Amino acid sequence: MSEARTYTASAMAARTALILFLFVVLFTALLSAVYQSTQPAIQASLAAEKMKFINEVLPAGSYDNDLLADTLALPPTPELGLKSPSTVYRARLGGRPAALVLEAVAPDGYAGDIRLVLGVTPQGDITGVRILAHKETPGLGDYIDPKKDKNKESPWINQFAGLNYPQVADSEWKVKKDKGRFDYRTGATVTPRAVVAAVHKAVRFAVTQQERLFAPEVRP
Repeated sequence: MSEARTYTASAMAARTALILFLFVVLFTALLSAVYQSTQPAIQASLAAEKMKFINEVLPAGSYDNDLLADTLALPPTPELGLKSPSTVYRARLGGRPAALVLEAVAPDGYAGDIRLVLGVTPQGDITGVRILAHKETPGLGDYIDPKKDKNKESPWINQFAGLNYPQVADSEWKVKKDKGRFDYRTGATVTPRAVVAAVHKAVRFAVTQQERLFAPEVRP
C-alpha cells in the first residue's frame, strides 16, 4: 500500500513538472510570436521619430538618398561630448555629399547633459540644430527647445541655422555676455553657454572630419 502511494505521488509530481514545462514552452513561444509581430511596427515608429528630427535640421529637397540606410557608426567621441557610440546620417544629393546629421552632448548644462542634433554641410554651413533631451529649469532655461520657447516667430535655437563655421571666428562662439555673438535670456546664461559650446565643437568636428565621415564604412 505504501509503495502504491509513493508511486502515485511520484507520478503526480512528474505530471505536474511536465505541465509546468509545457506551460513555460508555450508561454515562451507566445512571447516570441508577439515580439516578432510587433517588431515591424516598433522599427517603423523608431524610423519615423529619427526622420522627424532629421527633417527639422535639414531643408526639404536638400537630399535625395535614404538617410536611415546611409549611416556611419561612431565610437564614443569626446569631440561630440559622447561617451557611448552614436550614428552619423549622411545626406547626399545626386550622389554627392550634401550634409551630415550628427548627435552631440553638452555635458555642462545647468541641470546636466543636453542632447542635441545638428546638420552640417561639407562647406561648414549649419542647416539646423534641435534639442533631443534636457533637464533644464522649466520656464527659465528650457527655451533652448523651440517647443518650450515663448518666441515662436524666432526661437532661440534658430540663430545657429545658416551660420558658416569657417566664417565665424572661434572667439565668437560665446553668448553676448561673454563677448560672443549669440543671444541669451537674462537669468539663464549657463544653459545657452553649454549649447553654444557643444554646437561649436560639433560643427568643427564635422568640417574637419568630413572626408572620413562621408567615406564608405569599412566592415569586417
